[in-house]
Amino acid sequence: QVQLVESGGGLVQAGGSLRLSCVASGRTFSTYDMGWFRQTPGKEREFAAAIRWSTGSTHYEDSVKGRFTISRDNAKNTVYLQMDRLEPEDTAVYYCAADRSFPHSVLDVRRQYKYDAWGQGTQVTVSS
Repeated sequence: QVQLVESGGGLVQAGGSLRLSCVASGRTFSTYDMGWFRQTPGKEREFAAAIRWSTGSTHYEDSVKGRFTISRDNAKNTVYLQMDRLEPEDTAVYYCAADRSFPHSVLDVRRQYKYDAWGQGTQVTVSS
């Protein structure tokens, strides 16, 4: 069972930056598709960003594109989410997710069912 642990959340002023980290315990992390989702109280969890193993391609929700950058360090079993020019609407609990099903990975990185492992989340609060 893979375990994911997020860190790096906190309180930041609008326009500031944070970098989230997610460390995975999986022994084949390099083959995982990794994603970041976020959820605000009373709202559905939404896709934020993903990075695929097969192509290394990155994908972003329109609301964060150009401000967030997802990356990974396979040697450290870690995926990152660099968040720049943060806005109050970015306030949410951010969750790391892993798809371990390669070579049968679901192609749509926005689908929550693609991912079979989830972290417990890290709070990001952006003040005005």
